[in-house]
Amino acid sequence: MIKNSGFFEQVYEITKKIPYGRVTTYGAIGNYLGTGGSARVVGWALNSSRGLSPFIPAHRVVNRSGILSGKKHFGGSLIMKQLLENEGIRVEEDKVVDFEKLFWDPRKELH
Repeated sequence: MIKNSGFFEQVYEITKKIPYGRVTTYGAIGNYLGTGGSARVVGWALNSSRGLSPFIPAHRVVNRSGILSGKKHFGGSLIMKQLLENEGIRVEEDKVVDFEKLFWDPRKELH
């Protein structure tokens, strides 16, 4: 876990570690940070990340069912889908295909 920084900054640091071609959930990030039940706040943090440098790959964060619930925050309903598809992730009807296979759990991947 990241210490000595605000919650939003911690969310950004975890999000930057999501591997290319993988996805995680708002809840998984919150759980990793020790704040279970904070999925909505993680979403607020990622919505506030636009324009930050370095780039925060918020498009790799979806809801617990693999649905692109944050797509409206990307300036167009297709941008999040296009960013994921550019990484080889298939999306059908606003849902990540093979979500379970592509799911990246920071609690298992980060030490």
